[in-house]
Amino acid sequence: MAELLTLESFKTKIFDYEQDKEWNYKGDLPAIVDFYADWCGPCKMVAPVLDKLAKKYDGKLHVYKVDTEAEPELAGMFGVQSIPTLLFIPKDGEPRVAMGALPEKDFERIIGDVFAISQ
Repeated sequence: MAELLTLESFKTKIFDYEQDKEWNYKGDLPAIVDFYADWCGPCKMVAPVLDKLAKKYDGKLHVYKVDTEAEPELAGMFGVQSIPTLLFIPKDGEPRVAMGALPEKDFERIIGDVFAISQ
């Protein structure tokens, strides 16, 4: 299952933008962060795919969710204007952003390309 992040847990597990001016990922594994809202139809289509990937890649990557309604500051910090917005964070390097409901095969391709994790 994808783990729900609050503002405080985001700063602890992903990036403390109040302390660090430059991107500094705090995680021990690559991560996918799904910016979503409960009322969003495409977000509901992505949720089971992310849960499946979280199980499949357990121990190889983290899958997180951020409720944009509950955490507008986080959504604003990443310039989220449409949902779902997905943040792909490699262990080292800059995060990449994708918008919209991606099919599972696209997630698999990105996991392989950005994270260098094979199935």
